[in-house]
Amino acid sequence: MCATCGCGAEEVRITSLGEEGTAHHHDHHDHHHETRTLELNRAVLARNDDLARDNRAWLAARGALAVNLMSSPGAGKTSLLERTIRELTPRPVQVVEGDQETVIDAERIRSAGAEAVQVNTGAGCHLDATMVRRALDRLQPVQGGLVFIENVGNLVCPALFDLGERARVVVISVTEGDDKPLKYPHMFAAADLVVVNKTDLLPYVDFDVDRCTADARRLNPDVAVIPLSVRTGENLEAWHGWLASLSGGA
Repeated sequence: MCATCGCGAEEVRITSLGEEGTAHHHDHHDHHHETRTLELNRAVLARNDDLARDNRAWLAARGALAVNLMSSPGAGKTSLLERTIRELTPRPVQVVEGDQETVIDAERIRSAGAEAVQVNTGAGCHLDATMVRRALDRLQPVQGGLVFIENVGNLVCPALFDLGERARVVVISVTEGDDKPLKYPHMFAAADLVVVNKTDLLPYVDFDVDRCTADARRLNPDVAVIPLSVRTGENLEAWHGWLASLSGGA
């Protein structure tokens, strides 16, 4: 069990291009006392942050950087990555895919033209810095490359865990409702960019982009917001521009 969020993370599987790797991670924590739980929470996050700093330095030494892509299931993270891989040239793109089960998304990424490593978390509801480092060791990011880390679909726990990324992106879709920043404040407070996807559906749903933007910026005044449609390509140039603005450093 994860001492911080309570999810199960006893088995993590990492798969890359026909190769399978299985890892077993067993944490047995005493949750009988609240003070003990808080101590464990702090210890887990502190250890994760140390590993994340190592990941960031490791990537910087290779001239690569990582973007942590987070959302609820179905918001369009993988579709955004597929289109980005096809259109973001000449910069090389590689992907760490996080899901509880299956290699479906990694296969989609490979079909789009990028190398991918799949991390299956089992019952775990988020990636952590250790999982990402093991995936990066498999992936071996190329010089000057951009590594997308597609986190497990969840708007809660991924916000707590630094992975060594250069930037955090939250993807929401207009079909989810414009109240998500208020309902999931930790996620939006941690974001560098909010992508509002599926804007082609705005005429058919009750979603106020201005309200969503204002709520996100009340939590995080510096957050960028890009409404776009992966399906139609509307405003994707803003997404590409934001990616181009990222520094290649740590």
